Amino acid sequence: MTEFGSAKPPIGYVQFCRRHPAECRIAAIGTQRETMTPARWRELVAVNSHVNTVIEPVTDMELYGVAELWTYPTDKGDCEDYVLLKRKLLIEHGWSPASLLITVVRDERGDGHAVLTAVTSEGDLILDNQHSEIRAWRDTPYQYLKRQSKADPSRWVSLIDDVPQSQVPVAGMPPR
Repeated sequence: MTEFGSAKPPIGYVQFCRRHPAECRIAAIGTQRETMTPARWRELVAVNSHVNTVIEPVTDMELYGVAELWTYPTDKGDCEDYVLLKRKLLIEHGWSPASLLITVVRDERGDGHAVLTAVTSEGDLILDNQHSEIRAWRDTPYQYLKRQSKADPSRWVSLIDDVPQSQVPVAGMPPR
């Protein structure tokens, strides 16, 4: 994916970082691109499948009565909650945080959506709660808008150079 400079982080992410500051700090210098091995591939597939199976999709409005709340899900959540849990579990398996980037896209309906980008030697792979298979980013139906910086998880980078990135809604909210 080509980066086009800085972007504002989603407000839900900013609020998540206020509640979980350790999750948003620069970790020890790790690889920004995981070497894909058969074992690493199995980890990706297992974590993606596990989280997609055990978490029931519901909106933040249905679950919490608010439009946007990023948190670790226990049994229900929306797209960014799936992403946070997948990222956490992969880091627990030894993946570098710098290779696991929260990414904001527009889905096929034009709605905001969050996916996890695993930056690997085989390219950028997308873990998604709307599709069970892991795909190369180019093989998804999405328009990529912004994602976390590889160097600093609290900073975000634009993935498109012709759309203002100020307030892109996430999690099924219609575009304004």
